[in-house]
Amino acid sequence: MGSPPVVQVQNLSVLRDGLLAVDGVSFALARETDTALVGPNGAGKSTLVAALLGLLPRSGGSVRILGQELGPAGELPRSVRSQIAYLPQTLALQGRFPLTVSEFVGFGFDLPGLNLAWLGGGSRGRRQAIQQALQRTGCGDLGVRLLSELSGGQLKRVLLAFCVVRPRRLLVLDEAQAGLDVPSTEQFHQLLLELRRQEGWTVLQVSHDLEMVRRSCDQVLCLNRRLRCSGSPDHALSPERLLELYGPNVVPYRHQHNHAGAQRP
Repeated sequence: MGSPPVVQVQNLSVLRDGLLAVDGVSFALARETDTALVGPNGAGKSTLVAALLGLLPRSGGSVRILGQELGPAGELPRSVRSQIAYLPQTLALQGRFPLTVSEFVGFGFDLPGLNLAWLGGGSRGRRQAIQQALQRTGCGDLGVRLLSELSGGQLKRVLLAFCVVRPRRLLVLDEAQAGLDVPSTEQFHQLLLELRRQEGWTVLQVSHDLEMVRRSCDQVLCLNRRLRCSGSPDHALSPERLLELYGPNVVPYRHQHNHAGAQRP
């Protein structure tokens, strides 16, 4: 028998502003797989992610993460919650936000439920974990910089450092490449791929970059309020299924690595 899924979603429905934004969606994420969630703008992708993480209430269905049921108000045991990392589309920083990169990554180390034994515990183990996380993500020289001083690419790498400063099992990304130029996008995805393999993460990522999805992901979920199709990239991203998902007037950009939806001329 295979390992139980890291995430099991059954008939998930979510209301937003009185409208059914996600309607009866079911899927599973197998251990150490990379799954992409794709669909047009307004399809409910970010809403689904927020409900899965317990950040939005669900109106129906169930979510199990690492074998534990997500409570009605998003409750999960600390031992489970601490094994989940979330990279949002944007991280709003007001002006010169007085928090250094090392301080921010340290918050990831201090999350409730952390077993300090894996690094020997204490302040020395904490400092070592922060420095190692920064080095692994190419941020070794950024520790004393303020978060608000970073470029978009630097900030994305720091967010990954936050994720690797302690062991985790599930990584959820909501258009994490948003705002990056083409070279930075490629660097980010290469780093993510390397870290996923090293850490054994299960990944769920919202993405408009269909070429990246084809190259890197194991499974694709096509969402437009309901789950329209799912399967391997070759199956889910066939021309016929993309036409059904996006409609005849919207075509995902096929530019190198910086995609979005575009109206046909």
